[in-house]
Amino acid sequence: MIFSTTVLNRVVSASAITAVVTFGPIFTAIAQAETINGAGATFPAPLYERYAREVKKKYPDLAINYQAVGSGAGINQLIAGTVDFGASDSAMTDAEIAKVKNGVVLVPTAGGAVAVVYNLPVDNLKLSRKTLPAIFSGQITKWDDPQIKADNPGVNLPSQPIRGIVRADSSGTSFIFTNHLSSISAYFKGRIGTSKSPNWTIPNVTKAKGNPGVAASVTRTPGAIGYVEYEYAQKNKLKAAQVQNKKGEFVAPSLQTANAALETVTFPQNFRVFVDDPATGYPIVGLTWLLLYKNYNNPAKADAVKKFVNWILTEGQQYNDDLQYTRIPSNVTNRVIQVVNSSVSATGTTKK
Repeated sequence: MIFSTTVLNRVVSASAITAVVTFGPIFTAIAQAETINGAGATFPAPLYERYAREVKKKYPDLAINYQAVGSGAGINQLIAGTVDFGASDSAMTDAEIAKVKNGVVLVPTAGGAVAVVYNLPVDNLKLSRKTLPAIFSGQITKWDDPQIKADNPGVNLPSQPIRGIVRADSSGTSFIFTNHLSSISAYFKGRIGTSKSPNWTIPNVTKAKGNPGVAASVTRTPGAIGYVEYEYAQKNKLKAAQVQNKKGEFVAPSLQTANAALETVTFPQNFRVFVDDPATGYPIVGLTWLLLYKNYNNPAKADAVKKFVNWILTEGQQYNDDLQYTRIPSNVTNRVIQVVNSSVSATGTTKK
């Protein structure tokens, strides 16, 4: 699998997006304006804002409202039937899918890095595979701990408490982060584990809502360390640690290093992928999905959703590079489009 490595200027976004976008006749024509309401992950919020703005330039007759409220909330709203699509950075489990009476199609839209951000008078902080999970499980509580000093020889680390900044909401970013730490540390796995809503044991922990909230808290808290999607580190000019990968290399987050980590990912038939400890590149990476119903309550809604997804997986992918997200490879997007076009329909016409 090859992911593009073009780097352009990025566009920043708020934690909640309400955007009007437009679509033209790809399937059955929409007789009047149709609104699609979605909610979920903050991880891809800058990208979805860009999709909304760019697609509006081409198609004039459909409105899309997306609220970036967290992956867990997006899944719950999909289950409750209060949105037309959800969005999550953790693929839905079998148990979650079983709760959706109208069925679910997972649509991968992008990949990206989760940056470990910090607020210290130290540049190029390095955190090993032993040190990082020890910090986030509460084993290491001060910045001048011998283990951190061993990762950063010759660096003058301050003698101050580590202040962990984590997500307050159910979060796919938390899932990606804890999934990686659980894969490299048995202690972390047993004490914290992989979760969208981890039970953190860090002393002096602060919880913040969404990627924007964590980024803002790290910015204003000396001695802080947290985790955010890479775009939010860039937007807030936060320092991002170099994290040790499976090869023993200390790697900073970037589009190129995320591509290197994700290039060997294989997408199964249902497009559900969990990336825990890639062989190379930046090790804390994940994918993000739109969550569609297989069965909608009217043909116009079903057609509108399919138009949205078709645009994202064709023309829309070019904008992933601009915002430092990896593209979904064309051989995968072609498969996804086939599944969406054949599976998503209106009440009474769902294809088996």
